[in-house]
Amino acid sequence: MNFELTEEHLAVKEAARDFAQNVLKPGVIERDNLQKFPAEEVKQLGELGFLGMMVDPKYGGSGMDTLSYVIAMEEISKVDASTSVCMSVNNSLVCWGLETFGTEEQKQKYLVPLAKGEKIGAFCLSEPEAGSDATSQRTTAVDMGDHYLLNGTKNWITNGSSASIYLVIAQTNPELGHKGINALIVERGMDGFVVGAKEDKMGIRGSDTHTLLFNDVKVPKENRIGEDGFGFKFAMKTLSGGRIGIAAQALGIAAGGLELALAYSKERQAFGKEIYKHQAISFKLADMATEIEAARLLVYKAAQDKDAGRNYDQSGAMAKLYASKVAMEQTVEAVQIHGGYGFVKEYHVERLMRDAKITQIYEGTSEVQKIVISRGILNA
Repeated sequence: MNFELTEEHLAVKEAARDFAQNVLKPGVIERDNLQKFPAEEVKQLGELGFLGMMVDPKYGGSGMDTLSYVIAMEEISKVDASTSVCMSVNNSLVCWGLETFGTEEQKQKYLVPLAKGEKIGAFCLSEPEAGSDATSQRTTAVDMGDHYLLNGTKNWITNGSSASIYLVIAQTNPELGHKGINALIVERGMDGFVVGAKEDKMGIRGSDTHTLLFNDVKVPKENRIGEDGFGFKFAMKTLSGGRIGIAAQALGIAAGGLELALAYSKERQAFGKEIYKHQAISFKLADMATEIEAARLLVYKAAQDKDAGRNYDQSGAMAKLYASKVAMEQTVEAVQIHGGYGFVKEYHVERLMRDAKITQIYEGTSEVQKIVISRGILNA
């Protein structure tokens, strides 16, 4: 067991931190206010290799391990969670899903431009009546011989209007339940595919969250991922890895709050001295640092399980459950340490607090993570 990061990991950390502080931070408050998708910044992320980090270089990726990916996710998320969620979906859900389960033809056509950052992907599972209960898919993909006819609605879709390639989970054989679900690759611009309303969100306001509508969309048979009926397994396994990315995002949001609170506590004076010299503040900072370090170790453990080929369903769920809880609690403390200044947008911490909440909800709510964890420990 080695807690030391390699030179490669440290280089990734430095590159991601430099990008976050120098490229993302200057415009992050404005993007949050205007709900503006960071299109130019995401393009630059792609050029730096951050949108296909774990993809084999032969498909245009960076060929890095999961640990490198979570390290980068943490640094980006310290500043701009709206950008990091786009990065997370593209890496952990879309690219990983295609590389692991796609055909060679699908990889060449879709994975290569996604890994290079030339195109952005979206993962479409949630529906108005099927969020946590992913088996209750109302979107249908009727087998028409050489193609599927896709009908239905997906909502809460990250990268909804910015993506070009969408992985859509739909029901083909309702009588088979979850074994009748398929995963289809849908391209932007296919007839009958409409990008619907954009959500007005509390947090991650720069991210592009939309409802998607499918009305008799013809999807070629060769765009199905895996065998007939593989869609549910595909979604669950892909989300299991995605949780590690969101855990890293939550960790970054919390760590960003701590960094800002530490800096502020050394500048702000009250009762004749810097506020960190008051035990009330120094003890808050100590608690924050300890909780965040514990979350970081859980995230790193899940990443290393994935890299070592071990099962990561439980460690990923634990990392997401705990890191998202830490993000919510410790950003509240970061605001408190800032006092009145924490309540205004200029000081960044209020945005981190708003951004933290979604990490307890998407890619499996905290309650769903507890279901996964309890099943794991009870069936061990």
